[in-house]
Amino acid sequence: MFVGSLEFDLLLGDIRSLKQKRSVVRPIVAALARLRVSVAEVDDHDLHRRARIGVAAVAGDARRLGEILDASEALVAGRPEIEVLSVRRLVRGGADDD
Repeated sequence: MFVGSLEFDLLLGDIRSLKQKRSVVRPIVAALARLRVSVAEVDDHDLHRRARIGVAAVAGDARRLGEILDASEALVAGRPEIEVLSVRRLVRGGADDD
């Protein structure tokens, strides 16, 4: 079993309120959820122009997990209304099992 996660640090466009922020973040979270991953906004809740989104996935082999994480990363990177400042990827499994 392989477990992987992504943490996206995002800079949002011209956002002036938390309500506007939700209107940008919610569709991203919903689109990621359609990839059958666990997803949530995990930090920077009180900042208007920043968001951190966490994604987690489980797969039976490393190749499939990589495909899922790559698709998630591509989906977020393809959003024109945001700038991806950083992506942190963590994969655990296989020989890591104790």
